[in-house]
Amino acid sequence: MLNYKSISLLLLVAIFLRPSAGEVNSIYISSKLDPNAIIITQVDIVFVYDQDILEKFPSTKTAWYSNQRRFISEAGDKIDLVSVFIPQGFDSQSVSLPQRSNNALKTFVFGQHDDSEVPPIEISSFEKVLIEIDEFGILVSRQN
Repeated sequence: MLNYKSISLLLLVAIFLRPSAGEVNSIYISSKLDPNAIIITQVDIVFVYDQDILEKFPSTKTAWYSNQRRFISEAGDKIDLVSVFIPQGFDSQSVSLPQRSNNALKTFVFGQHDDSEVPPIEISSFEKVLIEIDEFGILVSRQN
């Protein structure tokens, strides 16, 4: 028979073994644009592991894409970048996450199809992420 200490220990083990809030565990991307269009959208998912990098992080889509190579070079192993190229009308794609993605301080999404002044979308608190591309840009939400 389980006593109070055994139940408490089981609860603690369950809490530590489950993914913590803020860990991005899966990302799916879907395009809702006309499948006959000849457009490919780049979606960049940036995992940041260092506070100094967060302070220098690009504040808009334009700042990201115009300085991407320099930023990546300077950041070195303090970030991981996953770039996914989505053809229009593509139903869904599961993104391969970096091995250390759960150690990221923050995780951001940039969509090349978005307005130039759109800030990065932070997804750090989402466990399952859905990124949808439509004629207005990208929509990022929690997936059930």
